[in-house]
Amino acid sequence: MESQGIKVDNDRHIAQMGFWDQLATWIGANANNGTWYIGGVIAALGLSGALGVILISGPLAYVFLALVGYMGYKVRASTMNLMRPAFGVRGSIGPSLINVVQFMGWAAVNTYIAAISVSYLLADIFGSTNFKPGGIKGMVVGVVIMGILHLISISLGQKSIRLIERIGIILVIALVIWETIVVLREVSLQQILAWHAPTAAHLSFGTAIDVFAAFNLAWVTAAADFTRFSKNKSSATKAPFIGATLGLYWFAIVGSLTTIAAAVSTNAFNPDSSDPSTVASKLGLGVLALIVIMLTSTTANAVNLMAAGSAFNNILPKIKLTPSLWIVTIIATLMSFIPFIFGGFINTFIWFLDMVGMILGPEIAILLVDFFFVRSKNYDTNQFSKIDGKYWYQAGFNVRAYITWVISIAVYFGLQQVTLVTDTVGSTWLTMLFAAGLYAVLSLKKSNVTLNGKI
Repeated sequence: MESQGIKVDNDRHIAQMGFWDQLATWIGANANNGTWYIGGVIAALGLSGALGVILISGPLAYVFLALVGYMGYKVRASTMNLMRPAFGVRGSIGPSLINVVQFMGWAAVNTYIAAISVSYLLADIFGSTNFKPGGIKGMVVGVVIMGILHLISISLGQKSIRLIERIGIILVIALVIWETIVVLREVSLQQILAWHAPTAAHLSFGTAIDVFAAFNLAWVTAAADFTRFSKNKSSATKAPFIGATLGLYWFAIVGSLTTIAAAVSTNAFNPDSSDPSTVASKLGLGVLALIVIMLTSTTANAVNLMAAGSAFNNILPKIKLTPSLWIVTIIATLMSFIPFIFGGFINTFIWFLDMVGMILGPEIAILLVDFFFVRSKNYDTNQFSKIDGKYWYQAGFNVRAYITWVISIAVYFGLQQVTLVTDTVGSTWLTMLFAAGLYAVLSLKKSNVTLNGKI
């Protein structure tokens, strides 16, 4: 079992990234369709409630992004390679499998939402009798087109991805300004602030916190995949935090604002139609907005697919990074058809987010406690693949980490049954605190660890 991606030189085709490179990457990661859509979903809280969730929960998650970013910079390893000291050389396969699935899932989400834009474009070009906006025929063609665009994007290499990100960011800024002007011209801010969702669309504050936390924590497990190439500490920590937060604020707030504005103007609120294409169409923003939405999906999915490919590479290190990226891109495109099978996107989306938050929260807590407290920020990359080495534990698995992970998932389920929790702070942050404490306590028994790392 060989370790991949531990040193920067192992991926020579990816150049070192400075502050502005990282900033652009992480702005582009959040300035996309998925962020807009999640803003529309939590619009059910009303604008003030949605702003409370966005402004507080997002930056809190990105503190963890910066911490994992620092780990990637210091150790020069991908996030899934960094899981080896915490979960064991073989045990890191567990988090890697989760990362492959969840980032392919995020790529599928963005692809599905972008496909809605394609369906609107097809209806505009060929007529609504041939392609109904949001209809099955247009959506299927849209998924295939977006899948091809993503394959082209990742095949062109990191330099091309950076160029696409920079163009995308400029277009995103223009779209956000344009969108805001149109919204406030059609519907007053006073009307938007006064709007309340119908009872049938009720969403508790704690549930919104959990949904939004899961959305943001997903990026944490991709942090080191990019920051391991950082030129300095600032570009590995401050740039991801600032970039991800800016991208989140832009699109989540605009998503809430436009969804509520559309609800006010049409006198109907449907969170399943809070995707940017449907909202843009209702507001009369035209073809250019739809093209921008498609491009921002491509920039966001470059990050999603890179994270999924890196995790896949950790599981099967004999397959190089580029073929790994092709594999996960094709699978992610196929996953975009899942909402067609289940007959609705929003229920599938919220279920997906719930699973992400339940699993990733404890996993991230374990990783950070292991590095910053148990190991005192000292990982030995020479031991990352060594059988019977420091990170081998029992048959390659750190039992303490897995015990903490499983118990914490059970705690998450338990907290979701408590009304006070679901109405206020949600389950995610409390579960992460529990996981951090439990793993720290179990890891205090260092006297039981032998020199070769076995219990």
